[in-house]
Amino acid sequence: MSPTQWDFPVELCCRPMAFVTLTGLDVTYNAIHRAIWDAFCANRRADRVPISFKVLPGDHEYPKCRTKRTSYEWYIPKGILKTGWMNKHLNLVPALVVVFYELDWDEGQWKEKQSECATRVEIVRQSLQGRNTKVAVVLIQKKTPLPPGEDMIASERAAALCNACDLSGKSLFVLPHTDHLVGYIIRCSDQQRIRLENAFYEHAQTYYYTEIRRVKSHKEFLNKTTHQLLFVRHQFKIAFFSELKQDTQNSLKNYRTAYNLVHELRSHETNMLEIKTMAGFINYKICRLCFQHNTPLDAIAQFRKHIDLCKKKIGSAELSFEHAAWMSKQFQAFGDLFDDAIKMGLTAIQTQNPGFYYQQAAYYAQERKQLAGVLCNHDPAVPYPSPDPLETPNGVLDFYGQRAWRQGILSFDLADLEKEKAGILALQQKEGEVVHSELIISLLSSAVAQFKKYKCPRMKSHLMVQMGEEYYYAKDYSKALKLLDYVMCDYRTERWWTLHTSILTTALKCAYLMAQLKDYITYSLELLGRASTLKEDQKSRIEKNLIKVLMNESPEAEPDCDVSMVKAAQRLWTDRVSLAGSNLFTVEVQDFVPFVQCKAKFMSPSFHVDTPVEFYVYLKADCPHPVRFSKLCVGFSNQEYNQFCVVEEQYQTSDVLEHSAQGTMCLVPGKTRKFTFKFVAKTEDVGKKIEITSVDLILGSETTRCVILNWRGGGGDAASGHEAVQAARSFRRRPKLPGNDVHWDSIMIQASTMIISRVPKISVQLRHEPPALCNEMYRLMISIQSQEDTVIRDVKLTAGLKPGQDANLTQKTLVTLHGGEVCDDSTPALLTDIPIKGLQPGEKLDMPLFIRCGTVGPRVFLVYVSYLIDTSVEGKEIVCKCHRDETVSIETMYPFIVNVEFNSMKLERLDHIYADVPFLLLVEFRSASPWPLSLESGKLQMLPSIYCLPKDESEGNRLGVVLKTTEALGDIFCVRCPQSTVNPNGLAPGSYTLSWKRSSAGEDVPAVTSVISLPHLMVEGLPLHIRAALPPFGRVREPLPVRYCLENKTNLVQDLEISMEPSDAFMFSGLKQIRLQILPGAVHKMLYNYYPLMAGYQLLPSLNINLLRIPDYTSDLLKRFLPTHIFVKPQGRQGGEDSIDAA
Repeated sequence: MSPTQWDFPVELCCRPMAFVTLTGLDVTYNAIHRAIWDAFCANRRADRVPISFKVLPGDHEYPKCRTKRTSYEWYIPKGILKTGWMNKHLNLVPALVVVFYELDWDEGQWKEKQSECATRVEIVRQSLQGRNTKVAVVLIQKKTPLPPGEDMIASERAAALCNACDLSGKSLFVLPHTDHLVGYIIRCSDQQRIRLENAFYEHAQTYYYTEIRRVKSHKEFLNKTTHQLLFVRHQFKIAFFSELKQDTQNSLKNYRTAYNLVHELRSHETNMLEIKTMAGFINYKICRLCFQHNTPLDAIAQFRKHIDLCKKKIGSAELSFEHAAWMSKQFQAFGDLFDDAIKMGLTAIQTQNPGFYYQQAAYYAQERKQLAGVLCNHDPAVPYPSPDPLETPNGVLDFYGQRAWRQGILSFDLADLEKEKAGILALQQKEGEVVHSELIISLLSSAVAQFKKYKCPRMKSHLMVQMGEEYYYAKDYSKALKLLDYVMCDYRTERWWTLHTSILTTALKCAYLMAQLKDYITYSLELLGRASTLKEDQKSRIEKNLIKVLMNESPEAEPDCDVSMVKAAQRLWTDRVSLAGSNLFTVEVQDFVPFVQCKAKFMSPSFHVDTPVEFYVYLKADCPHPVRFSKLCVGFSNQEYNQFCVVEEQYQTSDVLEHSAQGTMCLVPGKTRKFTFKFVAKTEDVGKKIEITSVDLILGSETTRCVILNWRGGGGDAASGHEAVQAARSFRRRPKLPGNDVHWDSIMIQASTMIISRVPKISVQLRHEPPALCNEMYRLMISIQSQEDTVIRDVKLTAGLKPGQDANLTQKTLVTLHGGEVCDDSTPALLTDIPIKGLQPGEKLDMPLFIRCGTVGPRVFLVYVSYLIDTSVEGKEIVCKCHRDETVSIETMYPFIVNVEFNSMKLERLDHIYADVPFLLLVEFRSASPWPLSLESGKLQMLPSIYCLPKDESEGNRLGVVLKTTEALGDIFCVRCPQSTVNPNGLAPGSYTLSWKRSSAGEDVPAVTSVISLPHLMVEGLPLHIRAALPPFGRVREPLPVRYCLENKTNLVQDLEISMEPSDAFMFSGLKQIRLQILPGAVHKMLYNYYPLMAGYQLLPSLNINLLRIPDYTSDLLKRFLPTHIFVKPQGRQGGEDSIDAA
């Protein structure tokens, strides 16, 4: 039986569309007709109405309509649905026939043309006799018609043509063939301005509506006793016509009714297939419409219901494989529907996607294969029945789901048993010819694609294993091996050892049947390993086969292999033995679990260069019998060491399976063998890491075949990591082993070690007095003393700022060995490889290091001393380079805190300076150093335009002053800024230079020069200067003469109002209020005599001055330059006067 029998018919799976035929078009020789046809059929987008067009000749013979029944009283149906019914209404019987005819309204021979058109319409009606198919006429005209109502001739002739053709006005259309032909097809000039296609679509819908009513009218003549099949048939037809009418809601409703009626039919082995077939068809339609309506849950519920109702309707036991094939097709079809819905925008999830349905389809396909293997396994001598019971007169069945040898027979009793047996035998023999593996692989492939899409890796791997097994059964061993090898890694990673062993067993069979040497050896190695769940006798057989392969002999056949394929494989193995090809195979065992475990371990994470490097290699075999290897070699990152780590043993080929367990390279199952290696590291590798890059264990002989088991790094395999974790978590006490045996789980891989320099025997001491002061030459004393037994040579010193710190520190830190000179910017931050003389045993060397730090903060300094010394290791003379380094963190701080102030002559703080008004500049240094500071000199450097007392060259210097912690030194200067220095942006007056160093620093250490920039001055000009000249003190009741000098600093004559406010402590004589003018640059003097009345520090009378021309300058601003108080002595104490003057 052909597998396509179970495929759904094309007419069931396609989208039903209204069938409209076009006649009167010569699309081959008439360009206009061809353009009309292309406009209807080309570029049918989704927004166009669903119509299927077809061009037919006008006299085409349509299927004849059978005589309508007036009664169903004695009618007994022969089946549910005829096989050609759906195709007939989709592609043969049109809903509308459109007659195209070239005729203009102003045609000269109108009568003849009208008659010819009517004749064509009549021919079409004759060919459709008995059917309700609609007929329409489209007039192809050369001229564009006038709007309706304006062309009276056209209206009259249109009415006449409709009468002649027996058409309604809605069935006549006009189609002008202009440059915009497609547009006219879209826009037809009828009253409703609807599209021409829509008009055809409406006629088609009217036809299908009529057909639905016609079928419904038959139902009233039916009875449920003899017409059960007709109920299903009519309900299906109503639903199908509703689909053609695009009424999907009513279609779905009628399909559901039809589905329920199918399952109400009485079922028997004779009609079980027909019932299932129709149930499958209707279920397909229901699920498709549910997905189309965007109700996927309804589709899934319907399909589950369908499977639950049908899965036990097996039918004949001899043809049970047909039920499995039918079930497989149901799941496959639903998976296709589900996938199509997803492509149209439906969202699926991991737990509900088409992959599960493809997987179930594959399951039933596998069940079909198994049943066919049992039921269809006939003796080749059994002939195919003759005549062929599966042949039919017309090549197809009359009704879906019926048997070819008893079509239309609905009786449950089998009249001709011999014909029935012959039919069953024919079906079984046809089924035996089916390549089931191809069907299964195709379904599994679809399922894998879906599970990969929805990120279900375990389901994907599981199905890929099944695909590999099917390829194996199909004898396509290369594809089987490729798939199984791909998924093997997943099962190995997740430690599904039972499944993994099963996959390996199948893969080993494939490798044997293809005589693939390397694959056969690799799979054998893993099947012998500890992760394999095979029994000991099976492992023993595989081990012996492996040794045979290594001895260049053919292995024994794997069990359960096809006999014919085994014979072919034996010939391939014989060819392999005779060929003189490559006999060396390298197997990377790191990614699987071989029968030999390997762990390499350095004895220490680091070794000094003057001690030998020692490491162990542990090996353990898990195979059933002892096995002897020929060579063990270890590879390192520095290949020069490889020669020191080789163990090799010669033996006869027949001694690979060593039962005596003697010999260096013989591994006994379950026993741990340890190999010890030593070598002397090269001095060039000091500071480098030595890594084990590979461990190679060679099995076999180069004269026959040998396999190199290669471990990357220090060993381990795919299961080692998990086993190490489990061992670390285990609280079980390990039993004590005899002798020097060790527990395998307690061995930790140490695949790398560091070669470090020889332990230095010198002492490096650093002495200094922290903290360092900014910009000083800070002394760090370095003491080096040799403690070696022999002379050390090539001693070098590296000292300075430790690399790796902030880049700003590197620029602001200077280091030198010469303290007598101040470091400049050319001095480095780190002095490297400074040669020092060789040192005798016990000799000590002191040398100073001077550091200048330009910024504050912590710094780390490095002192690194290296030297060479001759020594011997394992009898080998080597020159060792030793070194010792010391680091010290030094905090840098400011030596003193500088405070600069501008004060008035009354010692009041000034924010602004006024031109030509003297003020005081105060510079104060407060020591912040924990060590005494020696201030050697200080110098004020002002702009040339600024007057300063005392002068810089003489009285401004300070020598030999020592400041202790928190002590302060102040320097004061009287400064006057001329009128030329007035600047709204401020003025930089100059700087103060101070030379200093630590008091404890020697004479050879230069002083540090610190330059302090003075803050900016805001110099403003005054229109009027006022000065007061008065004695330093007064005496009670004695006159006190006071002179006020007013100077006009502007280029204008200034009008002044001056008044004197009295004070309770004084009487005065002079002008109390006056108004005067002062010329530009002139000075006006005013004299007053004050008469003190009280002793003590008294308030002077206040002089108020108003500038009439410049009202912004108030009297308060001018009075700040005048004294406000004076000390008044008591009267009559002549003796104390001298003492006061002396003070």
